[in-house]
Amino acid sequence: MSPSSNENLARVMPDVANEVKPAIAGVLDWVGMGDIEMPVSVSDANGRVVTSGARVNAFVNLKRPDVRGIHMSRLYLHVDRHLSAEAITPQSIRHILKDFLDSHADLSDQAKLSIRFDYMVRRPALVTDNSGWKSYPVQITGVMDKQQFSLELGLDAAYSSTCPCSAALARQLIQEQFGKDFAPEKNLDYQQVLTWLGSEQGIMATPHSQRSIAEVKVKLSQEFVQFPLIELIDMIEAALKTPVQAAVKREDEQAFARLNGQNLMFCEDAARRLQSALNADSRIQDFRVQASHFESLHPHNAVAVASKGVPGGY
Repeated sequence: MSPSSNENLARVMPDVANEVKPAIAGVLDWVGMGDIEMPVSVSDANGRVVTSGARVNAFVNLKRPDVRGIHMSRLYLHVDRHLSAEAITPQSIRHILKDFLDSHADLSDQAKLSIRFDYMVRRPALVTDNSGWKSYPVQITGVMDKQQFSLELGLDAAYSSTCPCSAALARQLIQEQFGKDFAPEKNLDYQQVLTWLGSEQGIMATPHSQRSIAEVKVKLSQEFVQFPLIELIDMIEAALKTPVQAAVKREDEQAFARLNGQNLMFCEDAARRLQSALNADSRIQDFRVQASHFESLHPHNAVAVASKGVPGGY
């Protein structure tokens, strides 16, 4: 046998996944690759492109019980080819899923892709001309089920919540202190009262506030050509009215204190505000929101969940 023949024989590599039958037969819901490291680019309606490091999950089902495994390398190559070449859109997610199924035509009729990344946005300060960067965790999930395509966009937004109960209790204590410091039978001196209101003795109790998170998942209709990330962020923050701030001078902090005072809310209030805002957008087929308030009073969180109420939905 010639050396070249030996070389050719050596390059016939075994394919155990296809050549060996499974020891136990059975269909599998999902098989694939989790937490693939990949850069991802997203374009908004204004043409701005944001690139972030992402974690990608790529799966197909295995509908044949007699086949041991799928072609995982094909999934990776499809993901790499698409995400490296273009900004992701609803249509590009559909194309990736179609490639998954085309490359597994004899094995699979369902495909799923999820992409997790942080979306960085420069947001303006409340009053001053400053701005700063804020990060919004995003998860995009597409599913192709026997040629039926569905798309979910998930986004987390941080906000501040001031407890209405705590505010009422603080107001009561301030009233009681005022009654002690200013006898009812005496004529009140305007300047003295004004000075008292600006003192620590006057405002001797404050309501508790906490950083909170709105976790929003929406099922998108086919009307969306781009992922409405900025649109969804604006919708969430406009509904809650107290988004956390990046660049803050004293003027901005004072405006933030005013917003908190004017928007006292339990987690139930926050969930209903989000529910109302999302219900008003007919392009959103279904949604689930979770408002979590990381209590400063308790060692546990206060949580409220709401959905659109679509039969068979969230």
